[in-house]
Amino acid sequence: MNMLVDGEWQRDAYESTTEDGEFDRQETTFREFVRDEEDARFQPEAGRYHLYVSYACPWAHRTLLVRALKGLEDAISVDIVDPFRADDGWQFTPEKAGCTEDTVNGSDYLREVYVAADPEMTGRVTVPVLWDKQEETIVNNESKEILRMLDTEFDDLAEYDVDLYPEGYREEVDRIIDDIYEPINNGVYRAGFAKSQEAYDRAVDELFDALDHWDAVLADQRYLAGDRLTEADICMFTTLIRFDQVYHTHFMCNKKQIHEYDNLWPYLRDLYQTGVAVEGTPLVAGTVNMDHIKEHYYTTHPDVTPSRIVAAGPDLDFTAEHDRDELPGSPPEALLPLA
Repeated sequence: MNMLVDGEWQRDAYESTTEDGEFDRQETTFREFVRDEEDARFQPEAGRYHLYVSYACPWAHRTLLVRALKGLEDAISVDIVDPFRADDGWQFTPEKAGCTEDTVNGSDYLREVYVAADPEMTGRVTVPVLWDKQEETIVNNESKEILRMLDTEFDDLAEYDVDLYPEGYREEVDRIIDDIYEPINNGVYRAGFAKSQEAYDRAVDELFDALDHWDAVLADQRYLAGDRLTEADICMFTTLIRFDQVYHTHFMCNKKQIHEYDNLWPYLRDLYQTGVAVEGTPLVAGTVNMDHIKEHYYTTHPDVTPSRIVAAGPDLDFTAEHDRDELPGSPPEALLPLA
């Protein structure tokens, strides 16, 4: 795969699978934290921070979801890269629908943003990226940590009173996020990028064992951690919303589709329909760009789909009734439609 080495872009600079064919995800590089503390280097301030994301990427999608659900659009700006990622990496193509220019640094490629933060940067160029306009550097490029920052450190700037990491649930939320990461969030990639039958079989078995488990859990509770919408649901949503459209076919996760599950399917629709802003704009649904998702996966991984033909289906109705409101719990009051 392609990456920066000492600030220079190099193609095929590292192997993404181990000797036994297992997909090996590289660690992220920038790990500073915005904290609502007086002596913190990075403090939450309106207009100071900027997100670089892809609508296609599930990890970047997490941060867009929290930004929307908290109502941080005015406080934190955002740019969207092209869903098609060629040998030169994520690119800014503002002429393309749903994409933007780099409004902060004027870059043509996201790798230039990384080099602006660290001229000797060695590592992959990934989304999301949280950029500090004041210090002109990258704060963080680890999705789970950016999600947590937006959720817990920007309350004074948030339009909506939404807490996705509530007291009394935190240990459980952290446990669930860890539990779903390897078999589900990363599991679809472990299956799709496997280079041996054994690695693929292992990934697929663990994936569907985990999906079956959480389908059973959701029979009696509305959300993963019980009666509260939390960060755990955000992390599950971005995988589930892509599953039937791309992971099932493109990554050969084809034992079953999400819309065939008794509880995961209505749960997914429930999350998709969460959050109606004052002006009537759906918050979660507004972060989903299925055109970008499908274009990215089917055209960006030639080792998996060399034809780069985008699959036509399936045609799913995420707005259909879900009946999950019969279970204990409800979305935060701030996200409910006005009476």
